Amino acid sequence: MLKVSEIIINTLAPISFELAAGECLGVSGESGCGKTRLLRAIADMDCVEGLVCFEDICQQDVSGAEWRKQVALLPAESQWWFDTVAPHFPEDGVDFASMGFDDSVLQWQLSRCSSGEKQRLSILRMLANRPRVLLLDEPTANLDAENTRKVEALIADYLQQNNAVAIWVTHNHAQLKRVATQRYFDFTQSAMVSL
Repeated sequence: MLKVSEIIINTLAPISFELAAGECLGVSGESGCGKTRLLRAIADMDCVEGLVCFEDICQQDVSGAEWRKQVALLPAESQWWFDTVAPHFPEDGVDFASMGFDDSVLQWQLSRCSSGEKQRLSILRMLANRPRVLLLDEPTANLDAENTRKVEALIADYLQQNNAVAIWVTHNHAQLKRVATQRYFDFTQSAMVSL
């Protein structure tokens, strides 16, 4: 479903892997070693050498905007364009309760939201677009244990129900053991090691 071939990030050897529907690749490593650059390369936001294909479509054969309709990057720090929550979401189909919100959240001012609330809302916003590839950069970094479990469960359910795949970047090795299903890589400054 997702095939990454010979992507070159920083000083790492070329990176190649494949993910089938429902799988999650866990990635960890030192700050600055290229984890976010890997996600940005797969999302077609940074130019790098290598090949990325999703199902039978290769990244270089479609526009970046078209690619990102199916391949969604959740950055470590979410961005917001409007003052309130509502304009960032479609009118229906978003399960706010899955992240501990009720429908009143749509009226909230974003300036009153904590970093953890914004993080949970950004996950819901990404999933509302129904991407098939989730690129998750520290998706639970600002969350307590209870909300972390909610996010892990939501992503696992989403992958299964939508025949999607995920790449999950975090420094939390225990979390990667819970969420990664196919392979688990540890980036270092000179190599990528399968654990």
